[in-house]
Amino acid sequence: MKGSWLLAPVLVSVLAAVEAPTGRVPAEPKAPLMVVLQRVDDALAEKDVDAAVRTWNDAYRAALASRRWEHFVAVGDAYRRIGEIAVFPATFDTKAREIYLSALWRARQEESLDGVLRVSEALAALGDGAGVEQGVRIAEALASLDSDAQADVRAFAVRVAELLPPRGE
Repeated sequence: MKGSWLLAPVLVSVLAAVEAPTGRVPAEPKAPLMVVLQRVDDALAEKDVDAAVRTWNDAYRAALASRRWEHFVAVGDAYRRIGEIAVFPATFDTKAREIYLSALWRARQEESLDGVLRVSEALAALGDGAGVEQGVRIAEALASLDSDAQADVRAFAVRVAELLPPRGE
């Protein structure tokens, strides 16, 4: 019992040193992706493409870190919005397509039928018939064991085909 009383001051000193303030300000946690994307939209509202692109880069890094298809779609959508007010929107659509294809791959990996269809819809908005066809094939494979899901995929394919330009154009 005497020994434990002798160690008490040492233990208190160690605990005080561990809990002592370091003088450093704790790092601010990374802003959630949707907050960063709102900053992109704020810059776009001010027609500040440079600020939107700089902020978008933070969102893209966050999407890469998250590895979630939903985040890739949100970042791709934001990039297209930047392209709408930029001088060369086709360049932005090309990058958005790459991002959507990454989202498609991630949705397939997660076996997310909703994700595959959402990404395919984004590709259709770009006029990317090949991307849509790939997405529909993946969706059909994911829905193969569920007759309701198969019907949803067929209805989706018909609806999205109306958004695409006819082949050969």
